[in-house]
Amino acid sequence: MEERAERLAQYIIENRTTVRAAAQKFGISKSTVHKDISERLPQFNRALYTQVKEVLDVNKAQRHIRGGIATRRKYRGA
Repeated sequence: MEERAERLAQYIIENRTTVRAAAQKFGISKSTVHKDISERLPQFNRALYTQVKEVLDVNKAQRHIRGGIATRRKYRGA
């Protein structure tokens, strides 16, 4: 589990990706990604956790923008 948490964190940092994209890439649920990143990773690699937390905070701040774009596409038919 520690190895998976580290691989997830590295993937998210390197690709600046979302939890959903990481979950899809690794074939696991978003809940598992969240648990690995937020609960397991800080216990054994605090520095990596800090880095991945920065990426996830940026994603969270941009979430409403991505949602608005998706809604616009939906109703424009594109």
